Amino acid sequence: MTEAVLDNASPHWLPRQPKSALDHIPGNDGWPIIGNTFRLLADPTGFAQHMVARYGPVYRNTALGGTSVMLLGPDANELILFDRDKTFSSEQGWGPILNLLFPRGLMLMDFEQHRADRKTLSVAFKPEPMRHYATELDAGIATAIGGWGGRTVRFYDVVKTLTLDLAATSFLGVPLGAEADRINQAFVDEVQASVSPIRKPWPCTQMRKGVKARAYLVDFFEREIPARRSGDGQDFFSQFCRATDDDGAPLTALAIADHMNFLMMAAHDTITSSATSLVMLLARNPDWQERLRAEVATLDTALPLTEQLDRLVLTEYAFKESLRMMPPVPSIPRRALKPFRFGGFDIPAGTSVGVGITYTHHMAEYWPDPDRFDPLRFTPEASKGRHRFAWVPFGGGAHMCIGLHFATMQMRLLIAHLLTRYRIEASAGSGDAWQVFPIPRPKDGLPVTFVPLATT
Repeated sequence: MTEAVLDNASPHWLPRQPKSALDHIPGNDGWPIIGNTFRLLADPTGFAQHMVARYGPVYRNTALGGTSVMLLGPDANELILFDRDKTFSSEQGWGPILNLLFPRGLMLMDFEQHRADRKTLSVAFKPEPMRHYATELDAGIATAIGGWGGRTVRFYDVVKTLTLDLAATSFLGVPLGAEADRINQAFVDEVQASVSPIRKPWPCTQMRKGVKARAYLVDFFEREIPARRSGDGQDFFSQFCRATDDDGAPLTALAIADHMNFLMMAAHDTITSSATSLVMLLARNPDWQERLRAEVATLDTALPLTEQLDRLVLTEYAFKESLRMMPPVPSIPRRALKPFRFGGFDIPAGTSVGVGITYTHHMAEYWPDPDRFDPLRFTPEASKGRHRFAWVPFGGGAHMCIGLHFATMQMRLLIAHLLTRYRIEASAGSGDAWQVFPIPRPKDGLPVTFVPLATT
């Protein structure tokens, strides 16, 4: 493997900025070579709060192999995510972290290339396919959670298995079968490699495991593509294999495989994290659990659940509040393609910049008593006048998460089925400690007990 590949470089990328170009930005570069990587990974929220208290909401930090400037707060989120002047590159922001693992993923594309591939992918998220997915999700969730009653389970583990199965049936159109465990482990290896302190795939490193996992998954998807191109399946994979670009040409097999690799990861890893945080918060707030259960009880049992999801308004508020408290993507990297000014600082082209989602979601001036679970923050009355970029768990602008409606639909279905059957309980301390990067997960797996409800 060449040095250029190892450095994740592309010919059109801006050269790295010398550290001296950012000396005018207050901050802390940490230890030689590793910077603040371990401090950041150990307690990202506490680290950000410490840096802001010492340096302010614009600060310089070195971690995960590079130096970046963090820009915190809703105004910074709007500047970077909405990006009206096309100043910020997603490809060059995520690339150094993900290029060896998820190259050509939609999140790693910029401007016209991103627009074209997103348009091609969007065919799978139109109303008719979404109705198909809803039916598959509804049946899959109902079947899976039937075995959870009366048991204490590590919720993160069981819901990760469930969401991978659901992603397979919705996106691939087939169960994963005998390869399910290996596929799940491959996604785990890829995601863990994304925050490995060693950024090159040397033998015996986490990055090497991640690169090998990607190769296995790409081969898995490519084996299926010929049959899907000529078939008539309604699953995402089949539709994507048959889709064409603006010129009427299909995407290459490798492009399809890489898109599937990235979207399958996002469709189960981020939803797993989101479902786990919501279930934890409902277990800790039984009053809200009862309010959502009462809302579900108002649905018409003579109609399919999938046709009534829009009536679960409080459930959506609770989901939004859990995403505020623990967003599945804690921060978003970008790279400045041209110089810009923010917060009184001139920031040069080539600078890596970061959007601090978790930090913004806990700013008391926008979210009073931010550590309290309060879904009513998202009523129209409470939301009126709030900065539109104060809540950005799905990103924003052209890169707004393409699967946000899929995620919301799946969460409504999951909560409706769970609360119809069970009371969710957790012992003191369950879920207290979380690994936040790369995607939040509880270190103890979140042990919860699903107590069957009494039936009359």
